[in-house]
Amino acid sequence: MQQIKTYIIFFLLCIVATIGYSQDTIQQQTRLKQDQLEEGQDYVIDTIIDGQTYFKKAIKAVQTVDLSKGLQDHDFAAKIDKEWLDELYSNTLFDTIYRDVSNLKYKAVYYPELTTDTLKARLQRLNARTPFNVEYNPGLENVIKSFLKNRHQSFERLMGLSNYYFPMFERELDNYDIPLEMKYLAIVESALKPRARSRVGATGLWQFMFATGKEYGLDVSSYVDERSDPIKATIAASRYLSKLYKLFGDWDLALAAYNSGPGNVSKAIRRSGGYKNYWNIRPNLPRETAGYVPAFLATMYIFEYAKEHGFVQHKPEFHLIETDTIHVKQMITLDQVSEYTGVKIETLQFLNPAYKLDIIPFIKGKNYTLRLPRNIIGAFVNNEDQLYAHAKAELDKREKPLPKFQNADAKTRYRVKQGDYLGKIARKFGVRVSQIKQWNGLRNNNLKIGQRLTIYPRNGVPVSRSKATASNNKKAKMLKGKTYTVQQGDSLWSISQKFAGVSIQNIKDWNDISGTRLKPGMKLIISKG
Repeated sequence: MQQIKTYIIFFLLCIVATIGYSQDTIQQQTRLKQDQLEEGQDYVIDTIIDGQTYFKKAIKAVQTVDLSKGLQDHDFAAKIDKEWLDELYSNTLFDTIYRDVSNLKYKAVYYPELTTDTLKARLQRLNARTPFNVEYNPGLENVIKSFLKNRHQSFERLMGLSNYYFPMFERELDNYDIPLEMKYLAIVESALKPRARSRVGATGLWQFMFATGKEYGLDVSSYVDERSDPIKATIAASRYLSKLYKLFGDWDLALAAYNSGPGNVSKAIRRSGGYKNYWNIRPNLPRETAGYVPAFLATMYIFEYAKEHGFVQHKPEFHLIETDTIHVKQMITLDQVSEYTGVKIETLQFLNPAYKLDIIPFIKGKNYTLRLPRNIIGAFVNNEDQLYAHAKAELDKREKPLPKFQNADAKTRYRVKQGDYLGKIARKFGVRVSQIKQWNGLRNNNLKIGQRLTIYPRNGVPVSRSKATASNNKKAKMLKGKTYTVQQGDSLWSISQKFAGVSIQNIKDWNDISGTRLKPGMKLIISKG
């Protein structure tokens, strides 16, 4: 027995010795003296023994993931999503609601699906659970039935958008002790369009005028319009509504004052003989405000009884909880973020509507944030040094990294001619399509012959005819190089992957493309010729 134990101990000692010898051998092989180093290899100091320095080969860091290549999408499904987003976030909703509220009609509407008795019962239940005066009257009935009959699809789209916006509204409204039903006001004001702009210049989800926005802490500059920031604008609206309620002590009158100003409401009270009920002073309010509260109450009714009326709520691309924000560390554009992360530019614009030129500036003392889908945040932060370096290198190459502030003396007036379109005019004056739209308050790309546009040309002067000719000659020369015909399902990213050394930005620059939309059959320049 003793002999067996001896053998076992001897065997274990042999194993330990072998391991130790192997480790020493490996270390000796990996440790190199100065005269053993090979030219062209990277080395770091491993250890120093008895004054002798030993080196080892440097371990290369794992390459960061190219997010634009790692996050591929299915082309056909992406096309469907894009078309639906265009429909969901289109300006037509805002235009329709703005027109309806401004010219609200109270004529009887035939809508047998909703009887007067049923409506009275529902309004009574709604009145019991809200601080607003939801009382039946024939005028309100006609508005509700008109909305149900003529705007069913619009409300379904708004219900889809509300899944994203309402959680952030409710949080801020609750912080200021404002009835949560006030969230429906944003639908009447803007149709949940963050960049909505009225004919008088009111902007954003809550339609703040420039001066009122500034008064309630909303920054407006050449690059950022916080009236279009959903959270900051909701905080400002909550503060304003809270102040109005303290002034009037009635939420209906606070609503009316939000639309037309406290002065108009106080004048309507005087002219009515001292009444303080909205329905009593309504004949003395401005026309738009007279239709404002009925439109709000009708919207509230439809949302609260959407199930009873068979509304289908379309799900938006994101819920608020599925997004998150990060503070930017340097100036970066949404185009660059889109290229690096693979997130569609339309999605980034939807999540970050406050950046007027799709540029997030970096200004000392300001904390500008980038909102991204939550599943992208980790990858962005993990690669942000690399992303910022690429962004800076690209912006340094541009002639104008940041659009310069233009003064009024540098502007010119341009009359739209036959065959003109925004891209053509932008190239003529050396500016971006988005800038022309911003300067002229355009909500879409449609132009009319004879329409006059205000333009701030690059460097204050229009591009000369000789420069334009040179540009055309250069473009003609480029066309003699390599071109590509867009196929069904193509995107800028998928095309850039087909040609070595060609980036998305290259394709945009060579073809004067400002967005990402492509049409099958379109010919693209994909080399400098």
